[in-house]
Amino acid sequence: MAKNPAAPDAAADVPTGPGKHRPTPSRAEQEAARKRPLVADTKEARARAKAELASQRERARIGMANGEEKYLPVRDRGPQRRFVRDLVDGGWHPGELLMPLMLIVILLSLVPNTAIVYYGFAALWLYILVVVVDMIITSVRVKKAARERFGDRTEKGLGWYAGMRTIQMRFMRLPKPQVKRGGRPV
Repeated sequence: MAKNPAAPDAAADVPTGPGKHRPTPSRAEQEAARKRPLVADTKEARARAKAELASQRERARIGMANGEEKYLPVRDRGPQRRFVRDLVDGGWHPGELLMPLMLIVILLSLVPNTAIVYYGFAALWLYILVVVVDMIITSVRVKKAARERFGDRTEKGLGWYAGMRTIQMRFMRLPKPQVKRGGRPV
């Protein structure tokens, strides 16, 4: 029996031997393939990109304010930092009133009576001393509570983190407080 040879068309499609096996494109074809608009972005594309970026930033801002882990900066991430935030946010601290007191002392310094100015600044320095003592006490309390809860695997800087959080006014803290005053960490 004789076998049918392969179709000649199929054998011609498969290149054999050296060479590129296609015609060289003309200069006009090459230039047409390279053509792009001079201005890559249109106004609509830029506006769309700007709106998308704004929505991503807004999502990240809301997520950070709510304490969502993926939106938090590295400084605020982790269960130990959350524990410290909740511990600090659950209590009252004199450092929260430091900024308003400074504003009052600045206004008092505008009074022409030097005795009032002197006593205002003296009271401010005494209050700052009270705030520093509260920061130290809070730092020690937080480190002890973290050691009890997490064992010897506590992160460095928890005391400083807690102390800095105590001098921020509650409504300005980021991430926002997740516990009410008097509440305990979860």
